[in-house]
Amino acid sequence: MPAPTLSPDEAARHDGRKIIHVDMDAFYASVEQRDDPTLRGRPVAVGGSRARGVVAAASYEARAFGVRSAMPSVTALRRCPELVFVPPRFDVYRDVSQQIRAIFARYTDLIEPLSLDEAYLDVTRDLAGLGSATAIANAIREAIRAETDLTASAGVSYNKFIAKLASDQNKPDGLCVIPPAHGAIFVASLPVKRFHGVGPVTARKMEALGILTGQDLRNHPLEFLQRHFGSYADYLYGAARGVDHRPVRAHRIAKSVGAERTFETDLSDRTELRVALERVVEAAWTRIARSGAAGRTVTLKLRHSDFRTITRARSTGHPISDRTEFLAIGLDLLDQQLPVSRGVRLLGLTLSGLCLEDDSERPGPTQPELPF
Repeated sequence: MPAPTLSPDEAARHDGRKIIHVDMDAFYASVEQRDDPTLRGRPVAVGGSRARGVVAAASYEARAFGVRSAMPSVTALRRCPELVFVPPRFDVYRDVSQQIRAIFARYTDLIEPLSLDEAYLDVTRDLAGLGSATAIANAIREAIRAETDLTASAGVSYNKFIAKLASDQNKPDGLCVIPPAHGAIFVASLPVKRFHGVGPVTARKMEALGILTGQDLRNHPLEFLQRHFGSYADYLYGAARGVDHRPVRAHRIAKSVGAERTFETDLSDRTELRVALERVVEAAWTRIARSGAAGRTVTLKLRHSDFRTITRARSTGHPISDRTEFLAIGLDLLDQQLPVSRGVRLLGLTLSGLCLEDDSERPGPTQPELPF
């Protein structure tokens, strides 16, 4: 079978864009190792070490033992008895993140943060006059190292989908450049479980259909993908061919904002659960107010002692901009689930359907195309 390449139409449609995806290496854990020299070279987990604790982030030394984020702390300790737990310091991580974003801003005004530790940058316009997208990515990584004493990996390509895949290719402290002529070949060689948006459930479904790699995915026509994956098919069809037309959105905000809390002991009493939800709302509303977002949908997340998780949502005809209304809807959603037959180990409440800022696409470049 011939090696996949972009068709002339597909190659033309990338519009000469130069996209960088920057991803900090083990960000939370690296900040802790930077600030506490005794942690350097040791397996570190950011999170709680208690029975109900969860790993928020793991150093590369811990990952060598199979420790991963979102893993229960007891499991992590079983895999790595020497694991050192450090409580998270989100205020510090946010400060460092702002420092890193200020570095990005020296090279482009088209920055789309995905989280505290990663972002897309559209560097099609060479604001710093460095001559190539690769030079810009290297300059950003060098500045991050010099000014924060942390390392970042970067992927450089002609769209967001491939740039994100590329940033993970040579971690940690790596750079990977995928120009248009190599995009389809690069995607074909990768396992589909690495594709952004393909979670464990979708990956298992693909495996059952014999789809393990990007090439396997490309071998199936759009009609086949629509039959098995519905509205997700168009994205998969393009991804398998290295095509992604999503712009970098400089004013992107999260799809939802909220908070959740895992309890030391299971709760079942109505009063205790309502008080616990009020504390969750206190944390959630602080984040909502900080983001400046207003949304129309409130979603309650409730996890029972047997890990069975349910979500219940309610939408309003207006943006919810008041903490009292947010809490009232949350409490009403909670009351509808009471009494509980099993104890509750986790409660969460989020606001979604957020009112977006200007999300229009920026015009294309007006200067000669920047080389990779």
